[in-house]
Amino acid sequence: MRMRSLAGFVAAFAAALPAHAQDPAPAPAAAGQPQIEVAETLDLSIDRTERMTVPVNIGGRGPYSFIVDTGAERTVIARELADRLGLDAGRTATVHSMTETSRIDTVVIPALEVGQRTIAEIHAPALSRSNLGAEGMLGVDSLSSQRVDFDFLRQEMTVTPSQRAPERPWPRDTIVVTARSRYGHLMITDASFDGQPIIVIVDTGAQVTVGNEALRRRLQRARRLGVLRPVELVSVTGGRIGAEYGSAEHIQVGNAEIRNLPVAFADVHPFRQLRLTDRPAILLGMDALQLFDRVSIDFANRRVRLLVRDSSERAGKLRVAALDAAVRPAAAPPAAP
Repeated sequence: MRMRSLAGFVAAFAAALPAHAQDPAPAPAAAGQPQIEVAETLDLSIDRTERMTVPVNIGGRGPYSFIVDTGAERTVIARELADRLGLDAGRTATVHSMTETSRIDTVVIPALEVGQRTIAEIHAPALSRSNLGAEGMLGVDSLSSQRVDFDFLRQEMTVTPSQRAPERPWPRDTIVVTARSRYGHLMITDASFDGQPIIVIVDTGAQVTVGNEALRRRLQRARRLGVLRPVELVSVTGGRIGAEYGSAEHIQVGNAEIRNLPVAFADVHPFRQLRLTDRPAILLGMDALQLFDRVSIDFANRRVRLLVRDSSERAGKLRVAALDAAVRPAAAPPAAP
């Protein structure tokens, strides 16, 4: 059986922690810079791996396309862009990517501007652009106090302070799911995978959805695991890990239903980082999120809103058939000697 590769498959989901034992709080906005007090709409683009990008400025220069990654705790930048901007070296960081833990040099971003918001002096890990697939990634350190609304129909992202601004009206049949927070990540427990209870982490930096080995074993015992194919996952640090790739007949998140969704099974590092190796869990990637019209992630209030397509006609259910998107054939492995 031929191996398949999910190149650029996932972002740096877990912490890009500084070398110091204490994890510093996100840097405050630069003095004199405007704060977000009302909803602010940014243009939203889709990159070549189906992830969402927004324009950002760095030190008054730009705009540059950064992937919006709700699964990453730290903002990262492409090494090539950092060199082009002449950014100063920062402290070394420990970066936990999908496949490994690495020691990565950082650079100091003096001021990162997202819309009207400015974040000063970010020590951002610098990674190869070929692995990132963009000029950088915005992590939850840039979005943690915000409510982020992705409107896939309008191709817009709206950023609003969770506590200080009214939310844009949603239709009455919007699905609202309450989540728990762990290390800044929102974890949804009102969910199931082919009848098995699971924990869902919404990860806008992941190209496709990933399930852990605990889920794979549970499905196997229940005889709900279909045919699996070998795949190779490639992280933003260039690390590679083998996995098996199949399809979920039915994923339930709150009252939203997703059918026939491709899923890769592997105990990637984020599950260990979030202490989810023994409980069935998935990282819900962009292949699933783009099946909705709108998705809102409210970090401060630990709430996720989902607006399904043609929701008024489907009684709050989303019916889809997501096929082999985001998977491309790789070269066949060499024959055994």
